[in-house]
Amino acid sequence: MSSSAPTRPLCLIPGPVEMSSTVLQAHSTPATAHTDPKFVEAFGQVIEKLRTVVGTESAQPFVIAGSGTLGWDQTAANLIEAGENVLVLSNGYFGEGLADCMETYGAQVTRLRAETGNRQPLAEIAQALRAKKYKAVTVSQVDTSTGVLGDVKGVCELVQEHSPDTLVVVDGVCATAAERLYFDAWGVDVVITASQKALGCPPGISVVVVSQKALGVLSERKTPVAAYYVNWNRWLPIMRSYEDRAVKYFATPCVQTIFALNTSLNELLADGGMESVFAAHERTSARVKAAVASWGLKTVAVSPEVSATAMTAVWLPESITPAELLPRLKARGVVAAGGILAGYAHQYFRLGHMGITATQDNGYVDIMLKAAGEALEESGLAIGSSGRCATPPRL
Repeated sequence: MSSSAPTRPLCLIPGPVEMSSTVLQAHSTPATAHTDPKFVEAFGQVIEKLRTVVGTESAQPFVIAGSGTLGWDQTAANLIEAGENVLVLSNGYFGEGLADCMETYGAQVTRLRAETGNRQPLAEIAQALRAKKYKAVTVSQVDTSTGVLGDVKGVCELVQEHSPDTLVVVDGVCATAAERLYFDAWGVDVVITASQKALGCPPGISVVVVSQKALGVLSERKTPVAAYYVNWNRWLPIMRSYEDRAVKYFATPCVQTIFALNTSLNELLADGGMESVFAAHERTSARVKAAVASWGLKTVAVSPEVSATAMTAVWLPESITPAELLPRLKARGVVAAGGILAGYAHQYFRLGHMGITATQDNGYVDIMLKAAGEALEESGLAIGSSGRCATPPRL
């Protein structure tokens, strides 16, 4: 564990996340033209490395200035035409948001909602796929509001069995580079993510990775794409050009953030690649869940099988609210997040443990768990000496 203690509160929410010093240095480079050969090389490398992160040989990454939410717009605008059916598997706040976005672009949305803290049984998804022809099915791999892990592999298998023409769209904003995902092997068509979470970079980049099957759907549209900035027909030549290390212009890329992302991807893929990254997140998550149990509390996710490894949402006793707990955590050097799920927001809090918090031996998890145990006890929770500074050993 690193011996240098942070001199400021750690940002341990489910994104934005803590970043390495080298990523921060890359982000603070002087003004650089998007035509500069150094930037052209970095942008090309980012596109190539993103394929490795999600596990694909042939899918097309789109790397565009914007937030993760912009990926929803990209996907809906380019792949869905008005009146087409979309099945949204909603496990919380962000599943509902994606459904709203699809409806904005004219989709006829069927929302298959899970019980709070759970995901949809595969049998229910199979029944829905048999009942109607869907252009796409969407699944949040991690819904950041609940910490519930969607069954992406299971959904892909059902689509292949019952509706092979249906596109599988994965909202991976809080999952990509933390949760296991094998794009080609599983049969995913779209992964939506962003720079500021497990990719370990400042906010500002919307990343969408699109299968050749989905690009074929785009090319066969009956109506024009009803958008300008997010139109992949405009961006595809840009992405291909930069990957070929040549400049092509549509809109100005976020130069410094792409430098930072390239640095982060270099660090992510070193020392064992994505299998090592996944294993590190799984070990870290196990430590956090063990600490929650030692405090006598429960996660919002109802079982280990449906629990994310990138983050943890924790139910609070009725006597404690996030409004009183979070300042006590910050006073101990940890910024955590309150709840955002409608009807439950004041009943739980959330911890993020993705990116370098999970993959580097920096002591951030120890600091987080010690602070949380102490803050909970100060708030009135009797957790005993073992849980107060709960730092279960590394696995």
